[in-house]
Parts: sequence; structure tokens; C-alpha cells
Amino acid sequence: MTKRTAAKYKLDRRMGENIWGRAKSPVNKREYGPGQHGQRRKNKLSDFGTQLRAKQKLKGYYGDLTEKQFRRIYTEAERLRGDTGEMLIGLLERRLDAVVYRAKFVPTIWAARQFVNHGHVQVNGKRVNIASYRVKEGDVVSVREKSRQMTLVLEAIGLAERDVPDYLDVDNNKLTATFVRTPVLGDVPYAVQMEPNLVVEYYAKN
Repeated sequence: MTKRTAAKYKLDRRMGENIWGRAKSPVNKREYGPGQHGQRRKNKLSDFGTQLRAKQKLKGYYGDLTEKQFRRIYTEAERLRGDTGEMLIGLLERRLDAVVYRAKFVPTIWAARQFVNHGHVQVNGKRVNIASYRVKEGDVVSVREKSRQMTLVLEAIGLAERDVPDYLDVDNNKLTATFVRTPVLGDVPYAVQMEPNLVVEYYAKN
């Protein structure tokens, strides 16, 4: 379902964290980094290194967005009234592929992107095949009727390793998800700690 089948856990190894909280993550067996030097003692990160790591982790979580895409979202968050870090999280969670992933229609964020791109998803009854499409509060995201019996979908619904957040109202029988409200950081069920404030600091200096 996704072209990154072999590489999708590289971020876990590099960060030393189970970013998506998945049972198959190699970090569950090996907490050290990849490569021949992976088991060496880690040096303390500089402020820049800490900020860069926070940005890489958050960007990678959403299917490894390109730097250009992520920077564009950050710039938009910066223009909005309120805390820039919270605005950034809200914009990321409003992406259609993120909503499809959060609703548990598919098992991974990469699968969500391709699921949308292949035309299996509707927003308010109309097919949308752009993963970066931004949903609004009250929008209803649904799996197209002819796609509801796909093995990928049936398996994802039964996954026990993550819960549907309360800013989505999901009907598993109809495979619909209503986007109730834009979440803040504390609402989003990240498996590891995300630090958007450090992302803001990173871009403020670079």
C-alpha cells in the first residue's frame, strides 16, 4: 500500500523511540541507533541539535513530509493568532491523510496517504484524492462504499495499539469520521512526546 515498506521504521531507529507506538517497531528490541556506531554513548545534544531533532520527529511522524511542505505549514501556523506550536499541530491534524489515519481506516500514515491518493476517500460525499486536503470542523470523512471491504481497512479497524481521539466522531459501521474540532497538542494521541515549541525555536533561528 505504500512505497516505503522497508524504510518506514528508520525514524524510530534514528530517534531511539517508537514514534508511532507500533508493536513491530525495531526499537522494541534495540533501543540504540542504526549502523556500526549505533551502540556508542550518545553525546549531549546542543540547543540546535535538540530543536532539529524535535522538527525531524514531528515532520517524520506525518509520513515524512518534505521540508518544503513542512515549512509551508509552519509559516501558515505562524500567521495565525495564538500559540504557533499549537497552531502547527492543529494544521497537521487537519490534513486528510492524518484524519484517515486517526480514524483507524488504515494502519499507518503512509497507507493513509496512498489510500487517499487512490481515491478511496470522500469528504462530505465527494471524492477527494489529495492527501494534504485540509478538513474543516463539521466535515464528514468517509471510506467509499466499494472500498469498505478492503483487507487493509478491515484489519486497521481491529488494531488495538491506538485509540481514536475525541476530536473525531467515528462510526465504524458506516466507516465515517466527523471532524468535530481542531485539536491542540494535549488532545493528540502521540505515542511519544512531541515538542512543537522546539520546532518554533528551530525555525525562528533558521
